[in-house]
Amino acid sequence: MAETIELRNITKRFSGNTILDGINLDIAAGSVTVILGPSGSGKSTLLRCINHLEKLDGGTIRIGGNLVGYQQKGQALYELNSRQIAAQRAQIGMVFQQFNLFPHRTVLQNIIDAPMRVKNQRRQQAVLKARSLLQQVGLAARENDWPQQLSGGQQQRVAIARALAMDPEVMLFDEPTSALDPELVGEVLQVIKKLAHSGITMVIVTHEVGFAREVADNIVFMEEGKIVAAGPTREILDDRQNLRVRNFLATVL
Repeated sequence: MAETIELRNITKRFSGNTILDGINLDIAAGSVTVILGPSGSGKSTLLRCINHLEKLDGGTIRIGGNLVGYQQKGQALYELNSRQIAAQRAQIGMVFQQFNLFPHRTVLQNIIDAPMRVKNQRRQQAVLKARSLLQQVGLAARENDWPQQLSGGQQQRVAIARALAMDPEVMLFDEPTSALDPELVGEVLQVIKKLAHSGITMVIVTHEVGFAREVADNIVFMEEGKIVAAGPTREILDDRQNLRVRNFLATVL
């Protein structure tokens, strides 16, 4: 089941530099949100905060009403233990720029590993699901291949199948095509496009503006750790008044 994501006053600093500066954002259950903005604007850091790969310096994140990474006792927040954090992450699929497949495991083994280990699924059940997902991403014939036998685009499609194998409520994509050769970008975007509006809440960091226009319900535009524009896709992308958004779009289109 898809879940809402609520970010309240999110602050994140690295070495004294403020990377995220008081971010407030509501993402509706089952919607597709694309985050745009120049490099260094905090987009990827924000994504990593949503599944607690980065600890917050301030603010709260809730998925489906539940705090991510912390529990509240009175006015204070306490970080969850590693087992509780892992259980939360099992509900949040993430696809990275680099595919992060295990090189010493076949495509099928890469996909069934987490469902069996984290969710205690029986091997037969995990294999059936993995095969169905490989069909979905157009790689049914490659289940016994090693990652190094696949192109970058194929590896990224396996990474998407691996994330989906956990039946996540939320899917996060961190520039999923930025490590790919230009001719391989389309095949990955095609798979994400099919996923959009499948009922999973999706948040995608990308520079692919044409793709964003096609799949996103909402656009969030970030600059220097702040949200400078957010709203329905056409409203943001066609806004002639917002110079910062227009200047950015002029550099990537």
